[in-house]
Amino acid sequence: MAMKTVEEDEVGISCFISDLPGFRGVLKQRYSDFIVNEVDRDGTVVQLTSLDAPEEEPESVQENGTNSSDTVVSYASRIESFKSLAGESDAILLEEFINKINAGGEDSFSPIVLSPDSDKSHRKVMHNFFKENFKFLVTDVVDGPDPSLKCIRVRLNSAEPNNKAKNSKKRKERGGKPFDSRGSENWPENAGKFLRFHIYKENKDTHEALGVIGSMLGIQPKSFGFAGTKDKRAVTTQRVTVYKQRASRLASLNKRLFGIKLGDFCYVKEGLCLGQLMGNRFTITLRGIVSDSEDIIKASADALGRLGFINYFGLQRFGSGSLPTHLIGGALLRGEWKLAVDMILDPREGDILFIRIAIAKARKYYKESNDVVGTLKQLPRYLVAERAVLQSLKTSPGNYLQALKSIPRTLRMLYIHSYQSYLWNHAASKRVQNYGTEQVVLGDLVNFKGNSTAKVTEFVGSEYTEDCSGGGYDSNNEDDISVDIHEDINTCVKVVDAEDLISGCYTIDDVILPMPGSRVKYPTNNIANVYEDLTKKDGISLTESVHNVEEFSITSITGCYRRVFQKPINFEWELLTYSDSNKQLVETDLDKINKSAPKNTVKPIDVGNGKTDEAFDCIRESESSDDFPKDKISGEVKLHHGESLGDSSSQDSHIALKLSFTLPASCYATMAIRELLKTSTSVRALIENLVSVNASLQINHD
Repeated sequence: MAMKTVEEDEVGISCFISDLPGFRGVLKQRYSDFIVNEVDRDGTVVQLTSLDAPEEEPESVQENGTNSSDTVVSYASRIESFKSLAGESDAILLEEFINKINAGGEDSFSPIVLSPDSDKSHRKVMHNFFKENFKFLVTDVVDGPDPSLKCIRVRLNSAEPNNKAKNSKKRKERGGKPFDSRGSENWPENAGKFLRFHIYKENKDTHEALGVIGSMLGIQPKSFGFAGTKDKRAVTTQRVTVYKQRASRLASLNKRLFGIKLGDFCYVKEGLCLGQLMGNRFTITLRGIVSDSEDIIKASADALGRLGFINYFGLQRFGSGSLPTHLIGGALLRGEWKLAVDMILDPREGDILFIRIAIAKARKYYKESNDVVGTLKQLPRYLVAERAVLQSLKTSPGNYLQALKSIPRTLRMLYIHSYQSYLWNHAASKRVQNYGTEQVVLGDLVNFKGNSTAKVTEFVGSEYTEDCSGGGYDSNNEDDISVDIHEDINTCVKVVDAEDLISGCYTIDDVILPMPGSRVKYPTNNIANVYEDLTKKDGISLTESVHNVEEFSITSITGCYRRVFQKPINFEWELLTYSDSNKQLVETDLDKINKSAPKNTVKPIDVGNGKTDEAFDCIRESESSDDFPKDKISGEVKLHHGESLGDSSSQDSHIALKLSFTLPASCYATMAIRELLKTSTSVRALIENLVSVNASLQINHD
């Protein structure tokens, strides 16, 4: 089967700002070549600076009236004693059961059954142990796998008043307090109910990392809050909040986490919601630079900082597989529920490309057998959309709309947003093709500056509201899901008229285009035709809906605006030389912690055997922080702007371009790199570029 992925021209990405020639370079050869640090709403760059829990923590009271920190310690010691009495497997089972009870989230907890025990006297000792050490649990005896064997069953003691109050659905039995399944109810009133921390991760997307942490804590996904998801194939740091958890408990996970570190803990009153960020700070290293001259590299880097790039939605927006997500969005807008379900579940060529053989096999099995139960057994749990659809079809066969609505809202709305982005990209390209990148023209939409007397229209903010109801959800289609909380760049927009052109009060940086919705205005020049022509071709109307399902209708979505051109903020660049391709060239947050900490107190992340099955992923080795002296990085000399590429005396030396810049939320760094290299960001193009660069480097070496 031929490998096929989304190409840029399919989703409207076709133009560049400058006409400078590009050059070749390898993006994301190593995870540390793509570093992302979240920027909060105050403009602070989020960094991992400490792995330690704060000295003072909330005094949480548990059911036995003791301090929570004491309770955890005593449970640990009791479980250790239980291990010597019952064995390691039963001790682990009991510990997991207690963790679930402490985390809450269920109205009743299924009992656990311990290993078969034929010794009655030993069972009696076990019963007494529970009575003395775990008063909130009760035990009895059930038949084992063999009639001659008996097993001790352990369950929550529902007769305990606190336990009853904890899990009952009845508000009156909880003293009028609302039931909250995300954490302990026994939390001091004066303490912030949310623990905020910084999560540092390598080669993991945000949902995957939080899923791992949630499983280790025994808590539900909705306990976590975050401002936006970050790239998977990268090293990223961002803020996360979790409901009613102690910092010491999370800090203790660091020694067991791989590719993830947690730190910078503090307690706050409010949890994070999607969109509560200013943007992201990127540190990107392009390796293996191949160019006709040093001047081309310098001119291109300077132009990127001066002119910026076309603010396209990147290919990540449309999925990494062979089926672009905007096609699913189009089916939803037309009310073709079964088609949308088929698109989500059908086999995809991209599964072969990314060596997702198990996924491809499961999709093929469902296509051929229509066996919902059998397919569910084969599908990985991180395929949230597919599993949700199948679970719904299992209980309600043929109800495709219900199946689509069973997908978590933040995920199912991505299909609609993807279609809006598809329209926006095409409109942006037409704007550049028709009117260039230097001047505002009659009929453009701009952010109203307040110094014009012309008629303005109300600014419509993002329809992607901040959803604090909890939880993020993974999408198998996207390695990074950008959160579309567009910056409120002003309070209103206006159409550029002749008076505006004469006054010169607006520049190309002010030009915006709408994301289609019921409350947006469109340009009055011919760019508006792009929206009409594309939707008409797809059988969709911008003004009328063919069905009454509001969330899948453009007429029920408010819409918003987005800058056509974006300049990188606080832009810096420098050329580096290196000889060892396995050496990382930039310090990560964890490297800085290791560098400042006493020797052997902080272990570098162990990420496995150094191999990966994904294109361009190169696992970072656990390197000594001593490799980062002040004026050198991993032994590789920095070249400043005025120095020549020919200064290096090593025949094996290579060139890298290091870029540092900040972008607002929902802007794609890959589109900035595309402007620099003048090449496609599709997987196919990246593979071809990698092969070409390696060939050029080999020729130069020979």
